Amino acid sequence: MRWLPLTLPLYEPILLPAEAGRGHQCPAPSPRARGKVRSAGHSWRTLGFSFLLVVACSAVAAEPPVQPKVPRDASAEAATYERCMKLARQNPAEARNLAQRWHERGGAHPADHCAAVALIGLKQYKEAAAQLEALAKAMTTAPTGLRAEVLDQAGQAWGLAGDPVRAYAAAGAAVALEPSDPDLLIDRAQAAAAAGFFDKAVADLDHVLKADPSRVDALIYRASANRALDRLDPALADVEKALARTPNSAPALLERGNIRRLKGDKDGARQDWERIGQLAPGSQADMAARANIEHLRSNRDPEPAKSRLGN
Repeated sequence: MRWLPLTLPLYEPILLPAEAGRGHQCPAPSPRARGKVRSAGHSWRTLGFSFLLVVACSAVAAEPPVQPKVPRDASAEAATYERCMKLARQNPAEARNLAQRWHERGGAHPADHCAAVALIGLKQYKEAAAQLEALAKAMTTAPTGLRAEVLDQAGQAWGLAGDPVRAYAAAGAAVALEPSDPDLLIDRAQAAAAAGFFDKAVADLDHVLKADPSRVDALIYRASANRALDRLDPALADVEKALARTPNSAPALLERGNIRRLKGDKDGARQDWERIGQLAPGSQADMAARANIEHLRSNRDPEPAKSRLGN
């Protein structure tokens, strides 16, 4: 039975902190920084306002105004974006309304981005994915890295919509713009695995781990993909490396239990899965591990719940 780890989500929540500009000037792009945010059971990447404001300012400069333009206060725009994104996590319907009003008064691409994220919160995943792809296409003057992030978000939305092939295509378009970005490569690998393209997933993860052998998430993902390809020895080697760095990692223990079971080591598999219950009781990993243990007790092959990675 081929399966992938339950608790490593396909949509790793990432937040690029907003940086307001000053006065009425368009701010310069800030360095990318990554943090985490989760909302209503779903996660998605959000983009720093300073990046999006560059796009908005460029669009205003490139297009003839339909009506006289009032100089925009970058700090006020930053506050609106932050408020809209917060609403997208807490009250996506209201965020969509705010984004629409903001767009009508000139919010441009930042407003469109918030509207798309609000659609994710409303579980309108296909519409969100299409809007994010359209946004990336429209951002012709934006920095390459920003367009790649928006395309990556589109890929995540397609994944949530249950269309892994389109998720892989969008993630691939993101990687084409930023081919050395390890996070984008990992996202494409996850999308590839979800579509059943395990060899492609391994290839992307090989690139990531060649540049940074310490990436525990990439080690666990590659172990999972190699297991799906019945390459159990390299899969076990990767997960052992991951556990050497993070001995209490529930996802790594879940994956090693999977591999040990397939190699015929039922006792070792049970030990890994039972340890998850001690480390993370009630977690998704624990629920999958408990299901696996129950299958072992009934002398059946374990069939843990599918992860987002494997959907």
